[in-house]
Amino acid sequence: MNITTRIDGTFARLSPCGEIDFATLPPLRAAVDALPPQVTDLQWDLTLTPFMDVAGLHLLFTPTTSSGRKRRATVTGLHTQPLSLLLMAADVHPTAFDLSRLLPDTPPVGLRP
Repeated sequence: MNITTRIDGTFARLSPCGEIDFATLPPLRAAVDALPPQVTDLQWDLTLTPFMDVAGLHLLFTPTTSSGRKRRATVTGLHTQPLSLLLMAADVHPTAFDLSRLLPDTPPVGLRP
């Protein structure tokens, strides 16, 4: 899997190219772990990611790296299938999969109709 990393101060954008599954999870986690300590905001650009399985949920909803650093994660460029997976996970377990944290324009669980 190719992963493009762009860092600007405390912000980093990771752009994977290809499917996110358990085979590609280790290099994605390694890319997060390789970010400098000053990075506090991480954006996943999934424009080139047409498919994501449950491994993507583990990746996107695990804010702590192996070093213990916490980062705010957001997502952009979602295709239909990854978005459907996120919505389904949020419907099944809204507290574990709070999309308002991951998708900044999503209202918090208590404010959704």
